[in-house]
Amino acid sequence: MEPKIENLNQKKLVGLNMKLSLANYNIVDLWKRFGPRRKEITNNLTSDLISIAVYAPNHFKDFKPSNEFERWATIEVSDFSEVPPGMDTFELQGGLYAVFDYKGLNTDNAIYRYIFEDWLPDSIYKLDHRPHFEVLGAKYKNNDPDSEEEIWIPIKKS
Repeated sequence: MEPKIENLNQKKLVGLNMKLSLANYNIVDLWKRFGPRRKEITNNLTSDLISIAVYAPNHFKDFKPSNEFERWATIEVSDFSEVPPGMDTFELQGGLYAVFDYKGLNTDNAIYRYIFEDWLPDSIYKLDHRPHFEVLGAKYKNNDPDSEEEIWIPIKKS
């Protein structure tokens, strides 16, 4: 599976966030809080949801399942003029990304093993320290083997 290499422009996002770890991965709670409130965001640019992971600089170098990171449930907006109460803003920095079209269960982590253990080490790129994210568009179906999403991994040339 070869990714598309995309140069992403900065995005303005609005949503909710929480600290997680792989050992305590209660992302369902985050989406349960965000889902009913997403219609409060009135200046969204698309209906696609964006799930962001913000990792510490040493997260992957000193990896342990207990390492915490920040997870966001968001939607892209035109500007930050109308942020619903209790929601936060996030400016997703632009840059180079490897974009993987993924079809399957969102609980199957084989795609991430492929990306980090096979594709990335064999490519001309290395991981860049910027947020990782998934675009959950019209073909995304939670916990469905026919679900489709885009996985965006920040990269830079080695």
